[in-house]
Amino acid sequence: MSSTRSTAPVAAVALALALGLSACSAGDDSGSRSGDGPRLRAEGGFVPRPVLKDLAAGYLTVRNDGAADDRLTAVSTDLAADVTLHTSEGERMRAVDGLDVPASGGTPANEGVVGGGGELTLARGGAHLMLEKLDRRPEVGEKVSSVLHFATSEPIEVEVPVRPTTYRPAK
Repeated sequence: MSSTRSTAPVAAVALALALGLSACSAGDDSGSRSGDGPRLRAEGGFVPRPVLKDLAAGYLTVRNDGAADDRLTAVSTDLAADVTLHTSEGERMRAVDGLDVPASGGTPANEGVVGGGGELTLARGGAHLMLEKLDRRPEVGEKVSSVLHFATSEPIEVEVPVRPTTYRPAK
């Protein structure tokens, strides 16, 4: 009888832990089920100081450490009334409705985009952001706050510095 009393509390604790763990996972619907979705982060961003008072470009890298692709669909910022996504092919630039962010180990998904295999790199001569109808011309050293919107992932807030007009990041 004493062995039954000693195992009963252990069984009760085990049952409580199991119920608690299942309750935590049942309410979690973050879009990345069991680690099989995209896991995005942004880095290395900057805005060159605009030459014009109402138009600027933006560059950054979105890394995807997840198992599924995603798509950058829009960007918003309080600096500009409109932000459009562009690709460049030679001397021609064209607006696009989105840019793919491939999963780790994938292949480059965007023509004219540096990177691939887990990243989307917006860079001079390739895909980039166009900030149109600027509220003001930002100064070197200021920070520009923006929100990156994706097809499946939650938005990512970024704050990127304004660099000199001719700035080229080290590779």
